[in-house]
Amino acid sequence: MIPEAVRQELLAAVGPRGLLDQPQDLRLYEYDGGVDKARPGVVVFPRSAEEAAAVARIAHKHKIPLVGRGAGTGLSGGAIPRYGGIMVVFSRMNRILEIDLEDRFAVVEAGVTNIGITKGVEGDGFFYAPDPSSQLACMIGGNVMMNSGGAHCLKYGVTANNLLGLKFVTIEGEIIDIGGTHLDAAGYDWLGLITGSEGQLGIVTEVTVRILRGPEGARAMLAAFKGTEIAGAAVDAIIGSGIIPVALEFMDKPCIHACEAFAHAGYPLDAEAMLIIEVEGSTAEQDDLLARIKAICERFDPISLKVADSVEQSLAIWKGRKGAFGAVGRISPDYLCMDGTIPTSELPFVLKRITEMSAQFDLKVANVFHAGDGNLHPLIMFDANDPDSFRRAEAFGAAILTLCVEVGGCLTGEHGVGVEKRDLMSVQFTARELDQQRALKTAFDPQWLLNPSKVFPLDGALVAMAAE
Repeated sequence: MIPEAVRQELLAAVGPRGLLDQPQDLRLYEYDGGVDKARPGVVVFPRSAEEAAAVARIAHKHKIPLVGRGAGTGLSGGAIPRYGGIMVVFSRMNRILEIDLEDRFAVVEAGVTNIGITKGVEGDGFFYAPDPSSQLACMIGGNVMMNSGGAHCLKYGVTANNLLGLKFVTIEGEIIDIGGTHLDAAGYDWLGLITGSEGQLGIVTEVTVRILRGPEGARAMLAAFKGTEIAGAAVDAIIGSGIIPVALEFMDKPCIHACEAFAHAGYPLDAEAMLIIEVEGSTAEQDDLLARIKAICERFDPISLKVADSVEQSLAIWKGRKGAFGAVGRISPDYLCMDGTIPTSELPFVLKRITEMSAQFDLKVANVFHAGDGNLHPLIMFDANDPDSFRRAEAFGAAILTLCVEVGGCLTGEHGVGVEKRDLMSVQFTARELDQQRALKTAFDPQWLLNPSKVFPLDGALVAMAAE
């Protein structure tokens, strides 16, 4: 419960329309796209960096946990308020503040949606490159905190590669400007430190992003194969050739069938796996790249190869992939979406092991992921109403992520650590490395009020520290 005196201070900071504390309202903010739930004590909606800073000062003064939240589309429990407290939601900070086409940047508030940035500049022939699957809803502030990626990040990079500056609020309520409107700001790389920090170091209220000229055109192709390992080998061959498509996506048979039933995109139902490959540039560039990629795929005895001849055909190829998560949701009561990343050379082996693990844990899995940069998204299907099914799903997910680390990859590519991967951090990092990361967290947040119980493996001292 939030004491009445604190509630009054928050009302003074954000106004009566900027605060929710009734149970029926708070219930809407107790979950994200994952499986964890916890209800905040109060939700506030600042309209400016100054209001967000005032809220932070109140949390710091009263030693109350403070959790930032965007649109709630996260998949690792990163915005779940495990100890209640104050949740800061940025939906009222949704303005595009500045667009500079000459120097190719845009300044936006944290609550602007990912697609909203592109919508703001596409009329002038520009776009914002990172494109998470939730881009219609997810907010740029959340993208920064989780360092989100997307299908087209193979060529253009993830959020960190497309940022120039941030406005950042510390737990003490200080407003700090980091970076600027140009590349390579002087001094330490604070931008690199804050991006992907999952709300552990402060909250972002304003973001300056790079905007890029749109390509002359883009076309997609679909390549279907007799096996997942064969498709994985084709991915490695494409990347190994030096060709960098704008997107290179993988879907296995369970996902192909789910997406086809959902979207009727014309996918080959006899394939064990398929790739969606997109290139861009002039018509001549597209023709050249697609011909080279097609020649590589033909070395792996594909069931079918389909090259789009028009924008409409490209959209049809993408239709099922864009709805993949929803499609799998139609055939399973629940699923866990993993997010490990591996070297592309390990794709055939890892896909083989995931198939074996599926039998071991007696749970179905649908694989759909950003194959070009090895960012896996196995969807482990289970029934949350069956405790044993849920336990096996969690164990299956942990086994996949451990395997990713063992083959030279890492625990997360774009979803973050949050709660989901927190207790696997010791698989990725040594005790000394984790201590150094905790020391950095403590330097920014001595009382560990910011997004407590996330990212770092919990031990008795940390649990006590977070609960204080």
